[in-house]
Amino acid sequence: MEYRQLGRSGLRVSALSLGTMTFGGLGGFSNVGATSVAEARRVLDRCIEAGVNLVDTADIYSDGVSEEIVGEIVKGRRHDLLIATKCRFPSEAGANGAGSSRHHIFRSVEASLSRLGTDYIDLYQLHGWDGQTALEETMGALDSLVKAGKVRYIGCSNYSAWHLMKALAVSDRLGLERFSSQQIYWSLIGRDAEVELVPAGLDQGLGTLVWSPLAGGLLTGKYRRGAKPSEGRHLTDWDEPPIYDESKVYDVIEAVVEVAGAHGVPPAQVALAWLLSRPSVASVIVGARNEEQVSGTLPAADLKLSADELRRLNEVSASPLPYPLWHQAKTVRDRLGPADRVLLA
Repeated sequence: MEYRQLGRSGLRVSALSLGTMTFGGLGGFSNVGATSVAEARRVLDRCIEAGVNLVDTADIYSDGVSEEIVGEIVKGRRHDLLIATKCRFPSEAGANGAGSSRHHIFRSVEASLSRLGTDYIDLYQLHGWDGQTALEETMGALDSLVKAGKVRYIGCSNYSAWHLMKALAVSDRLGLERFSSQQIYWSLIGRDAEVELVPAGLDQGLGTLVWSPLAGGLLTGKYRRGAKPSEGRHLTDWDEPPIYDESKVYDVIEAVVEVAGAHGVPPAQVALAWLLSRPSVASVIVGARNEEQVSGTLPAADLKLSADELRRLNEVSASPLPYPLWHQAKTVRDRLGPADRVLLA
């Protein structure tokens, strides 16, 4: 397993990490999975055996049950693992039960610490944007948690690029703790983040954590053109990530399947290996309902795709450049920086 620096922080995380949205199976999360404590322990054992050192969860996954399961299965090995969790979405009743206010952040972190059975969280992430709370309040609250030792590092998830840059500007202006990472959706059939978020993260020294790298199972190979799988997340009411161009999705899937065949590996490993080759990626979060699933994806950490294979995957999954990138590609190629080259190289 390769270990990568999380942005400019001194923290090193495994290239593949364990996502736990499948743990618990309460409410709408049953569409994703309903992994029990016993099965979750087997999944974590397999991940640790492969060198995974980061476990990612959130306070809303199965109404906190995911955090409880994580807390149970890391007992006795807490200090060998990094735990990341999140807050922002409704986690309790009342007018102040959601958002990124000081009130909600402080209450959320205490609840997460209790469920996880730990006295510190390695990476605490804002799960989404709150446009009604001043960033001075939000970043100040997170800074206080770091100073109190309850949180080691902070990050954000599902921000737009201007949200990210504004938060970093507030931290820099006030001398507060900065985000070390951003957690984003990124896959071969969802490359929107490359337009602004990935370049911004590169420019600002943030590590990228990737959620849903297999696009909710679309890139596992079980979804094929003209054939309906017997089971899968996209056959339920779960609508993330969305599909806008079904024909293109199947073009990408066919390319992934073909490259996988050349290597004699499952298609999921190719999709993950492509992400691991992308700039700024610190860790790709892999979810699994059982030990068999996670065992089929972990070898992706060692899979190396050729330049021709990467080029083919890039081309089949590419989208037209939005403005102003098409204009920049045409007019300013002589002065591109490293962040610009994510899409304009």
